[in-house]
Amino acid sequence: MNLQGKTAIITGSTSGIGLGIARALAQAGVDVVLNSFTDTEDDHACAADIASSTGVTARYIQADMSKGAECRRLIADAGGCDILVNNAGIQHVAPIQDFDPAKWDAIIAINLSSAFHTTAAAVTGMRDRGWGRIINVASAHGLTASPYKSAYVAAKHGIIGLTKTVGLETARDPITCNAICPGYVLTPLVEAQIPATMKEYGMSRDEVIEKVMLARQPSKQFATVEELGGTAVFLCSDTAAQITGTAISVDGGWTAQ
Repeated sequence: MNLQGKTAIITGSTSGIGLGIARALAQAGVDVVLNSFTDTEDDHACAADIASSTGVTARYIQADMSKGAECRRLIADAGGCDILVNNAGIQHVAPIQDFDPAKWDAIIAINLSSAFHTTAAAVTGMRDRGWGRIINVASAHGLTASPYKSAYVAAKHGIIGLTKTVGLETARDPITCNAICPGYVLTPLVEAQIPATMKEYGMSRDEVIEKVMLARQPSKQFATVEELGGTAVFLCSDTAAQITGTAISVDGGWTAQ
């Protein structure tokens, strides 16, 4: 699919799912804007690597997704947004009675409120240009729940609701808004958790992956960032023009149970 000439902003995109989606869009000809809350040489080098390997324009813009004004500034500083991928997110696990209220506030701000602010800032420009794609990276936890993840589950359920609402509000425009709901994805962060989990449960790597990490994923395989990137590119294509306000699961059957 060739989306040459379009510009995408991907929040939380210097690693993992966000970076995978950015790379897939760049390979489809999209100019990309990477984002995180830091502003380091490595951040800008990540954008430079995408530019050199794909031939598109790739930039890095720092913005703190926990702050509404920063979210909106990101859209303004990019100077144009045809494709908006709301991917920034954090996690914290604890029983609700022990859940740190500051962690709750941060998760809701970064995982949910940031998508409200970026979308509100981007949608008028999409209407003016006569085309737009909004993709919210939700989770299997946007459709089901797990214990000890109250803030994350609440935020991801909220993202699904926001997706439906924006899909309806833009249904008469050449704009779509959809959510991708990954199950467990083998990102560097997940990979780093495996040794500690092996030690905790006294299991081999394969046992930890199958019996602990992928316990709820019937395929017993991780989703990959490349698969999620391909899903995002599809949602940006003309073929997906009538797919809007919906959640697409990439979870190996997790939410089919």
